[in-house]
Parts: sequence; C-alpha cells; structure tokens
Amino acid sequence: MPESLAITRLLNLLFGGFVTSMMQAVGVHPANAAAPIDDTFALELLVVAALILFFIVVRLSLSVEKPNPAQQIAEMIHGFVGEQAEQVIGHGFERFQAFIACVFLFVVLNNFLGLIPRIETPTSHPVVPLGIAALTFLYYNFHGVRVQGPIGYLKHFAGPVWWMSWLLFPVEVISHLARVMSLTIRLYANMLASDLLTLIAFSIFPAILPLALLGLHFAVAIIQAFVFMLLAMIYLSMAVAHDEH
Repeated sequence: MPESLAITRLLNLLFGGFVTSMMQAVGVHPANAAAPIDDTFALELLVVAALILFFIVVRLSLSVEKPNPAQQIAEMIHGFVGEQAEQVIGHGFERFQAFIACVFLFVVLNNFLGLIPRIETPTSHPVVPLGIAALTFLYYNFHGVRVQGPIGYLKHFAGPVWWMSWLLFPVEVISHLARVMSLTIRLYANMLASDLLTLIAFSIFPAILPLALLGLHFAVAIIQAFVFMLLAMIYLSMAVAHDEH
C-alpha cells in the first residue's frame, strides 16, 4: 500500500479519531479506523481551504483604484463565468453565478493537482465527480421547484401533451437521474485516462514526451471543468425556464 501524503497523515493525526467516531455513529465503519481520511479527501479539503483563503484575501483587499493581482484574477473568473451564464441561462443568471463559479474552480483545481508528480488527480476517483454531480443535481432541481413551484416544475416532466404524460413522466425522471451518471463518468473517465497516460509515459519514455503529456493533462483539466460548468448551466436554464420563454 503506497504511503499517504503528508497532509493526509496530519489530518488523520488531528481529526482521525473524530472522523471515525462520526462515521461509526451513522453506521459506517472505515476500512482503517486509525486513518479514515484518505489522500483524495485530504486533497479536496486542501482545494477548499485554498479557495476560501483566496476569497477572503480578495474580499479584504478590494480596491477600485489599485486592484491587486488576486482581485484581478477574481474579476477575470467572475467575468468569464458571468458571460457564459448569461448566454446559457439568460435573465436572472446572477443568482446562480456564485455556485457555478465555485463548481468550476473546485473541479479545475482538483484536475490541476494531477500535474504534480506522484499525486493522483482527485477527480480520477469516481466518488469525487459523483459528489459534485449529486450536488449539482440537487441544486438545479431545488431552483426549478423554487422558481416554478412544485406543480409547475413537475409539468416539465409530463411534457407538453397531457395524454402522453403517463409515458413521458418516467422517461424524464430517468433522464434527469442519468444526468448524475453522465456528469460523473465524463469527468472521472477523462481524468483517469489522462492520469494513466501520463504515468505510463513517465515510466517508459524520456522526459520530453511526459512533459508534453503534462501539457495535454493541463488542457484536459481545463476542458473538463468547462464542460462540467457548461452542463450545470444548461440544466439550470432548463429547470428555471418558463413556457413563455
């Protein structure tokens, strides 16, 4: 069994006992009770901590006259996500912009971790994309119900022709549930393939080819994060759209 990362060992030392007791309280028994936190979860926490720190720095140092580099980066991300959201979602996109931006940043930073030697990309483990996909599923359905009401939102599942609703409703339900699987598999499979390709190249070939594959991994990381964000926007736009639109 490979040795865990230093941050994983630190987190297990500080919080391992607490995490184990909490898991056992809900009937879950970790494989390693002494070290329930694995590298994947530790890296996710690291990304979350980095994002929170970044947002705090930006918030505390906002300046109209002299924006610092962190603020400039935040404004670029905000503008990029906002532009995409306006095109896909349309009117009222601002309400969803923060969630979409956080999803994009979380996915892309986890993808980037695979560029570091001896670190597996967290999103190459299916549980990570599944968690993000499930959260996205709950988010867009919640706002669909919030905007249209429970009855109005359910009408989307029944389709435009009432006498076909008995057939279309279960099909639409299955289609929506399949979105979770689609989001999960797309991100997981692409990042796993990129990890394996880079690992094989470093094991067999000289340094030049693996470095080129790291560039490919970088491109795949950005593209997959963008696709995930774009699909989340599309699902949101469909959930909150009214018939008159």
